[in-house]
Amino acid sequence: MNSVAFFKAVALCAVLATPSVPAFAASCGTGSFAGWLDDFKTEAAAKGISQAAIASGLSGVTLDQGVLSRDRSQAVFNQSFEEFSGRMVPPRLARGANMLKQYGSVLGRIEQAYGVPAEVLVAIWGLETDFGVNNGRFPTIRSLATLAYDCRRAETFRAELMDALRIVERGDLAASEMRGAWAGEIGQTQFMPSSYLKYAVDFDANGRRDLLHSAPDVLASTANYLAGYGWQRGKDWEPGSANFAVIQQWNKSEVYARTIAYFASQLAHAP
Repeated sequence: MNSVAFFKAVALCAVLATPSVPAFAASCGTGSFAGWLDDFKTEAAAKGISQAAIASGLSGVTLDQGVLSRDRSQAVFNQSFEEFSGRMVPPRLARGANMLKQYGSVLGRIEQAYGVPAEVLVAIWGLETDFGVNNGRFPTIRSLATLAYDCRRAETFRAELMDALRIVERGDLAASEMRGAWAGEIGQTQFMPSSYLKYAVDFDANGRRDLLHSAPDVLASTANYLAGYGWQRGKDWEPGSANFAVIQQWNKSEVYARTIAYFASQLAHAP
């Protein structure tokens, strides 16, 4: 896992770490994984998810011990802002400036629609996956099923797994396409399935909300997420501002949020 994905996973698990009681008490970590999966399929059908989506998403899914190991072995991320931003931003600055030019028309329309500046979106895009180069290799549904079966945050990941099946059902992505970070984040800016369902938009108007392959969908969906958390059009994003607080809704880590803001400011002043 690269350091950005690690940082995201640490932040995600910190947010999700509050104890919870699974909705179905018999399912969390008890009995075989195959038996648990059968129970989950029954629950998914009861919640209205089609048998086609259940079959395509869950057939043959097995427990991933590697995901459990990663979940249990997370260390505290202790790089300073200076260390992290100094390592992450300079290598991505030239490519980020090129992306601003390459997608200038699309980014302009996105800012008009959602109020979020191009520089902020490109900064997030670059930090999360190197502009879509490194989206992650873990099968999303397998990762989510593993974490839902485990008892640490079973209820939360059970809901995310259900939402992953809903993404399949509405035709945005095939289950086989859904690969990302080990904790279930997916797409070029790393959405959890619940956020994918809530904020993903079909900005290229091809009938699918595709955050794996469509840069317009990726960038517009990221803007929609930030707008949904109260991004203020025309205002800056420096630490202490209202918009910086919105960036912190993207990632709870102060260091990561400051790095997004710094990268965006560097892009805003790039030649």
